[in-house]
Amino acid sequence: MTRVASTIPPEGAEIPGRHEKAPGEGTRIPSHFGHCFGCGDLHPTGLHLVAHAGQGTELTAEFTVTENHQGAPGLAHGGLLSLAFDEALGKLMWLIRSPAVTARLETDFLKPVPIGSKLYISARITGKVNRKVYTSAEGRLNSPDGAIAVKAAALFVIVPMTHFLENAPKEYLDYATNRPELLAFVDPDFEINP
Repeated sequence: MTRVASTIPPEGAEIPGRHEKAPGEGTRIPSHFGHCFGCGDLHPTGLHLVAHAGQGTELTAEFTVTENHQGAPGLAHGGLLSLAFDEALGKLMWLIRSPAVTARLETDFLKPVPIGSKLYISARITGKVNRKVYTSAEGRLNSPDGAIAVKAAALFVIVPMTHFLENAPKEYLDYATNRPELLAFVDPDFEINP
């Protein structure tokens, strides 16, 4: 029987410190790729999720649900809402400057998210043990203080930057090379705690 990884940090997990080279509080966290369906500005029907660094290892993000994001008529598709949370939670890695991949994502849908609404996401790192980074978030409807519509938790695993660089298409490498804000993060010399 395969054991499923938990998104809940184990006893003894610590909240990592914010990296000294992390984006400053209030700074927009750049898209890692212009054509990313989650955060890319160049994707014609993507979420266009925008995230800003918060205090410590927290961030806020937002996106507007359009007709391109619906599942049931007039409502956001659950898979695309999960994508938004995967994107927001993944951007937390910019705050600790650790390249990572999603190992597990759990999403709880509490309220319908209609087309035209804006989802405000607040995300945080809840613990770290070796290469495992635990995260959680909630999404509120139409204002940062609105009703909670979606909650999520995820487990990320830190990987060497070469995982991304060796698998990236030439277009991405060209894209990153021309954007200094990305090169500050796309650093093959990250220290990785195996």
